[in-house]
Amino acid sequence: MTGSDREFTQRMVRTILTVAAVAIVLATLWAARAALMVIYVSAIIAMGFSPMVRVADRPRGASGQKRARVRRTLSILAIYLGIIGVFVLVGLTVVPPLVEQAGQLWTRLPQAFNDLQRFLIRGHVMTTTTRLTLQEAVQNAPAGSGNAVGTVLGAIWSVVGGVFGLVTILILSFYLLVEAEGLFEYVTRFVPEPTRKRFVMVSRESVEKVSAWLRAQFILAGVMATFAGVGLGLMGVPYFYVVALMAAVGETIPIVGPIVAGGVAVTIASTVSTKLALSVGVYFLVLHQLEANVLVPKIMERRVGVSPVTVIVALLIGVELWGLLGAILAIPTAAILSVIVQELTADAAS
Repeated sequence: MTGSDREFTQRMVRTILTVAAVAIVLATLWAARAALMVIYVSAIIAMGFSPMVRVADRPRGASGQKRARVRRTLSILAIYLGIIGVFVLVGLTVVPPLVEQAGQLWTRLPQAFNDLQRFLIRGHVMTTTTRLTLQEAVQNAPAGSGNAVGTVLGAIWSVVGGVFGLVTILILSFYLLVEAEGLFEYVTRFVPEPTRKRFVMVSRESVEKVSAWLRAQFILAGVMATFAGVGLGLMGVPYFYVVALMAAVGETIPIVGPIVAGGVAVTIASTVSTKLALSVGVYFLVLHQLEANVLVPKIMERRVGVSPVTVIVALLIGVELWGLLGAILAIPTAAILSVIVQELTADAAS
């Protein structure tokens, strides 16, 4: 075998091994995509709260570093306890009125169903004038397919998996916050020296962007809670403050959160009258359109520095790729990518 043949064989072997290694890495990443998503969500949460728990200047010396670590841990615990306290307060405020309203709605449901049929007949939406009872409508409804027990068990398992995932994210984000400085210094060691300064700058700017996104979420929650509470209060909807709280919490869940809050508002309003329920439905539809097409893009542009077009495109792509979770992560991911793209384009221009 000549030298050229030997070199060709070695290049072929290296190429095959490289392709095989890349394929193995990609297959591993794809198989672990759920775990990687949990890690990514935890990192986003840690980045969002990082400026809030950042201590002043870390004192020098071993004892100073130990005290700074303790202060940082206590700050993180205070933030977590505050968040948990807010959710507990919201739960204690929301659940009892919802249970009471559910009982009233169940009692009034047959009459509400008759009122709805009467309204549809008057509006010529229904071609027949024969009205059904609620029991007849349920009996004539198409039966669902599949095993009911299996469906219930699947739903319970999904809830358990969701709770487990949420707890894992909270614990992992807590430790990421505690170990943030050490982890960042460790990762920075693997970055080549010529690009290390740019890596540090991009990383810190990305953290600021994600933190700005989190603050913008709080602003949106306050705005939506105000609009929902004032509007429903003026319309005379019972427990309007409950819906306002749900609108605030639901604002953290794009698309689905406002719809759920609107559905609860319509349900509560239906205990008063069908006309009020329709008015509330229209009000929340308009409010949702303003929130999705005006408030979110404009506030995100002002706070995060991401254009409205980028926000809308990111939400569309996020929903298509990962559904609800993708919608939640779309804007902070777009903010991080915008920092990276801006740095790359600035380097290319220079």
